[in-house]
Amino acid sequence: MRLEQLDYGVFIVYVAGLLCLAMWVSRTDHTGERNTEDYFLAGKSLPWWAIGASLIAANISAEQIIGMSGSGYALGLAIASYEWMAAITLILVGKYLLPIFLRNKIYTMPQYLQQRFDGRVKTTLALFWLAVFIFVNLTSVLWLGGLAIQTVAGIDWMFGMIFLAVFSIAYSLYGGLKAVAYTDIIQVVLLVFGGLFLSYLALEQIGEGAGVIAGFSRLTAEMPGHFDMILSSDNPNYMSLPGLSVLIGGLWVMNIGYWGFNQYIIQRALAAKNIKEAQKGIAFAAYLKLLMPIIVVLPGIAAVILYPGLDKPDQAYPSLMALMPTGIKGLVFAALIAAIVSSLASMTNSISTIFTMDIYKSLVKEKSQRHYVHVGRLTTLVSLAIALVMAEPLLGKFDQAFQYIQEFTGLFSPGITAIFIMGMFYKGTTSRGALAAAIGSALFSVALKFLWPSLPFMDRIGLVFLICIVLAFLFSDKNNTKDVDTSVNTDDINFDTDRSFNLAALGCTIILIVLYVTWW
Repeated sequence: MRLEQLDYGVFIVYVAGLLCLAMWVSRTDHTGERNTEDYFLAGKSLPWWAIGASLIAANISAEQIIGMSGSGYALGLAIASYEWMAAITLILVGKYLLPIFLRNKIYTMPQYLQQRFDGRVKTTLALFWLAVFIFVNLTSVLWLGGLAIQTVAGIDWMFGMIFLAVFSIAYSLYGGLKAVAYTDIIQVVLLVFGGLFLSYLALEQIGEGAGVIAGFSRLTAEMPGHFDMILSSDNPNYMSLPGLSVLIGGLWVMNIGYWGFNQYIIQRALAAKNIKEAQKGIAFAAYLKLLMPIIVVLPGIAAVILYPGLDKPDQAYPSLMALMPTGIKGLVFAALIAAIVSSLASMTNSISTIFTMDIYKSLVKEKSQRHYVHVGRLTTLVSLAIALVMAEPLLGKFDQAFQYIQEFTGLFSPGITAIFIMGMFYKGTTSRGALAAAIGSALFSVALKFLWPSLPFMDRIGLVFLICIVLAFLFSDKNNTKDVDTSVNTDDINFDTDRSFNLAALGCTIILIVLYVTWW
């Protein structure tokens, strides 16, 4: 598939429009130099709709669109559990975790760990997050984005990666999180429109002129195995999605760790005007997550009928784009690029926030706000340069980049989730217990991977999480009362939510139950 001249024209208009919007947002309601709150937390002024849209834009990128479509092609609707279970996770984050973070007025997740534990825990986790964001997240998004541009537009993957990096810098470097969040609204609209339209065209094609419903009926009739949400133990893909574990096991650990404690995700909610606005944004994002499988998974399943002989599952989404009419094809390509650059901008903003506020500021104190903002901008440039150089060596040999991301982050996610959960809800947890959980997470994950190779990845995550909880409890020094920080006591935090949030939570839960009962 190649883009036509009109497609390129549409794409260029999109790029120019986005840059103009970013510059306008960056200059509006702001005079003089930015301080760190302006740059890293958008002046704590984000409304709910910007928070919700930006959460999804930061989450959905090349590895989600291309990777999950590929997973839909290979194993079917079961992969949608990552999206649908994330919806209910977001509701829980909004109700039980956000009030704690916002009450403590934090910039970063490591900052919270310093408040709750000490500088050792903060620095250890800050360095870990920097390494993961640069060498796993940034590299994978750039690599898959470069390959997508090569597949769709015929441009060499390296030039594609350079374009993505420069584009993300162009609209986010000056304005910081505020520019990223407000332009994300346009990104999400394009992403949703492009994905829904692609699903519509695919089902129309399968229906052979009888309509979308006929196409979907044919798809479910001819590919019944691709519509099983809970895989049985004899399913060839059971190791990837082990049955009921997607509902009661390790997927919860991954989701809570990602949506609750991942800096480049939760930073949007930390930038909210107030707790109510943050919770409304979280609920909005939850409903968008319910929609995501129609956008990223259904096209992959449809490609099984339309393009049965693909060499790799990840070719499904780019191949389906050939169905698009000229002009619209350029718009959908713009939506794909929108998702990629939005994630890049979000990641680099969070990298610069953690490095500046948690590492650099601890070493170089009593500098001006302007100085720290400049350091943050320089960090953005350096992190992208490193990712550009390392993308091909790290991911060039992997058939599925999504696996690379899951395996690497899976080493530490159980420990991180355990540290935060124990730190928030068990007062006796000390820094020694937190460090034991962090180290134990990596050691036990590696040990179980090699000593128990038949244990599914998701079950391994759940088991290591439980081990980390035990380690945090056993290694915490109950007699060292000065190591137990009461400044983050949750007793005085109000976890009550307003009626609109409660109704949104109820609606989300009912929709999830219906979806799982229907496709069980």
